[in-house]
Amino acid sequence: MAHNLGTSPDEVQFRFRDDEPVDHGTVTVDSALEQTNANAVRIEPGDDARLLLPFLDRLALVEVNFPSFGDGRGYSAARILREAGYAGELRAVGQVLIDQLSHMRRCGFDSFAPDKRLDEEDALRAFATWENVYQRAADRRATIADKRHEA
Repeated sequence: MAHNLGTSPDEVQFRFRDDEPVDHGTVTVDSALEQTNANAVRIEPGDDARLLLPFLDRLALVEVNFPSFGDGRGYSAARILREAGYAGELRAVGQVLIDQLSHMRRCGFDSFAPDKRLDEEDALRAFATWENVYQRAADRRATIADKRHEA
C-alpha cells in the first residue's frame, strides 16, 4: 500500500481516487429516485441501496452515513453497490473510527469523512492492518489462496 492517504477538500479526510471530487451536496435516496439529474446521493441506515442500482451510471458520489460505530448496515450498502458495478466515489461519513478503516476499504469505500478528524499515522497503520486476506472483497486484493497457487 502506498503511504499517501490522499486528501480532498472540506470534510473529507482521506480520499483514494484520482478524479475530481464532487463539489455539490447529496440528496436522499428517495429524492434521487425522483430526479433524473441527481448524481450525488446519501444513504442513511435503513435505506435500501438496491433501489439505486438502475441509476449507478449517473451517480458520481454515494455517501454512506454511519451515525453510530455499531451500525454496520453501511458495509452492506457498499458491498451491494460495488458488486453491482458502481465505479463512482463511495464515501463513508459520520462515526468512522480508526479500527473500521481497513474493513471499510475492503468493502469498497474509497473516501472517508469522519465526524472527528483521525490521526493520520494511526489511519495509515489501520489501512495497512491486514497484509493478507482470506476472502474476496470489493478491493479485489489477492487472497491467501490466490497467492499460494501463484507460487
